[in-house]
Amino acid sequence: MFNEEGKLIQRMVPMLQRVLIVDPAPASARLLADLMRNISAGQLWNAPNNRKGLEAAELVNPQLIFVELSGDKVDGVDFARRVRHSEFNCRQAPIIMVTATATAAAILGARDAGVHEFLRKPYTAKDLLRRLEAVTLRPRDWVEAVDYIGPDRRRFNSGDYTGKLKRRSDIKTTPDAARITQALKILKSAVSAVATDPKQALRSMQAQGVDLQKAAVAVGDLKLVTTVADFQRYLAGAADRGVLIPEEVVRNAAPLLALLPADELSRKPSDRAVVSV
Repeated sequence: MFNEEGKLIQRMVPMLQRVLIVDPAPASARLLADLMRNISAGQLWNAPNNRKGLEAAELVNPQLIFVELSGDKVDGVDFARRVRHSEFNCRQAPIIMVTATATAAAILGARDAGVHEFLRKPYTAKDLLRRLEAVTLRPRDWVEAVDYIGPDRRRFNSGDYTGKLKRRSDIKTTPDAARITQALKILKSAVSAVATDPKQALRSMQAQGVDLQKAAVAVGDLKLVTTVADFQRYLAGAADRGVLIPEEVVRNAAPLLALLPADELSRKPSDRAVVSV
């Protein structure tokens, strides 16, 4: 390999020590494994179907996952969604979808399932390196919402997709003000989902609290820092108790949600039930 490629690989290697390949076809799984061994001397695991893939993901905590879009007992989109919604340590690990049918619909479906990259067959070692560089050296913001869990979809980096979603402005880092607005919108959605999906709602609200705190400090908004800290303390207490009370969540989130425009505010849930988390 060229010297530049060698330097690039050296930078990526620490993030490629544990790799999981979910592929029902032994030949294609072996080809990908061989290419990965030429790049990194890390450990490789292969799973022939979704069930074994999920078991391996939980057990070995991969730093990177390859999954076929479809095959015998393999549904890459479903696999990605299950990993993202799981309690696995690797739930935020980069996922690269592999397929010979890279249609626009397939790419967008993978993107919406929380996949980082799309690798179309037949591919070369250079194609593989491009995807590995994207997921290891160009990390994207993580979105922890209720309806979507995964990397920021506005910055989908697939080399196979050149459509309207790849905007020039997407290359830029999200400004702090925009980050605050996005976090508040996700928080609004999470609050309204407490009664229907309490575990993910709690996880989403906690994640938005962290994002809001960082952005508030960056812009020097001491009032927002204090307001977020109060909400984080409430969430920590609710997590310790193991229950969320929808009405209570709405009340404690209100000072933050009040920072959104009026038309962005969610309806207050009337459900007074105690929800286990």
